[in-house]
Amino acid sequence: MIELNEEQRIIVENVRKAVRDRIAPLASESDRDGVFQWDIARLFGQMGLLQILLPPSYGGLEEDKALILCLCVEEIAKACASSALMLIIQAVGSFPIIAAGNQEQKDRFFPRLSKGEELIAYLVTEPYAGSDVAGIRAKAQRRSGEYILDGHKCFATHGGVASLYTVLAKTAEKELTLFVVERNQEGVSIGKTEDKLGFRGSNTTEVILENVRVPEENRIGEEGEGFLIAMKDFDMSRPSIAALALGIAEAALDISFNYACQRETFGRPLIKHQAISFMLADAAIQIEAGRGLMVEAARRYDRREPNTKLASMSKCFCSDMAMKITTDAIQILGGYGYTKDYPVERLFRDAKLTQIFEGANEIQRMIIAREMLKERG
Repeated sequence: MIELNEEQRIIVENVRKAVRDRIAPLASESDRDGVFQWDIARLFGQMGLLQILLPPSYGGLEEDKALILCLCVEEIAKACASSALMLIIQAVGSFPIIAAGNQEQKDRFFPRLSKGEELIAYLVTEPYAGSDVAGIRAKAQRRSGEYILDGHKCFATHGGVASLYTVLAKTAEKELTLFVVERNQEGVSIGKTEDKLGFRGSNTTEVILENVRVPEENRIGEEGEGFLIAMKDFDMSRPSIAALALGIAEAALDISFNYACQRETFGRPLIKHQAISFMLADAAIQIEAGRGLMVEAARRYDRREPNTKLASMSKCFCSDMAMKITTDAIQILGGYGYTKDYPVERLFRDAKLTQIFEGANEIQRMIIAREMLKERG
């Protein structure tokens, strides 16, 4: 049992109610049509969910920000992973300003984000740079009080619906720097909108930067600090990806368990067959273990304790677990699991992405091993 104070319990309970009344009814339609649900985004803004990481004076929480973000993401993902991702991307996109922005930047951008009406995206990935952030080719050349940005960003979540971007670009050969870029600036254009396997209700696009003039006051931190800021962002975001995967896995287990209790073969319910009961029992074990990792990774972040290893562990374990549980759910439902009559096929498609983004799981294992070596000394 996760201990929460009264305010936190109310937040989570309000999210559960919104999921039941507003989000779940739209989940299948959103997936089918591949349409970003602005009504849900506005709802989250009104509920204060897009502002969780902001300072309290701008609508953010006083404490346990990462943990509450994760718990809200988990609840929403049980019904619609695309909707849950809105909270994560808003947190990821605003994090550089929160963590490394100067006071003038915070005074300029936080009032806009605090209204919950504008989205901010995080532009890092490029055609030749994903998990290998050092491979970024986007350039920011300094010229008399401003920077000229040129680059091609891809797989940008909310790229076509955000009004602000935090952009990682090269300011020197081996030097990465972060900038805030306005969507409506001259030279910013939206390229291809991705037609994806899963998370179809989430907007994913290319963002093209051509001779974009960015004032020096939009640089976040000093030149060359972008990589370190991005790595700190991952310590916050990876537990939230674990929460996203947890919600997907919990939904799949709930559906497959109920089906196994009702469906009869050879004169008895599926749940009475050892092969099926063991699959369901293993799923329940893994979900509880994954939640423990996720909660501890988030709590350590909130306590400002090192959590890099645990953040990677939670993301890796929960996403692998979600892929396994959704695969087993389809197997348990048999032919029905392979149709759109049940949402397990959507959960299966959504689970796959959790193994890939915010650092592929192969990268997470490399990070975990590296951190183990550091601890050994």
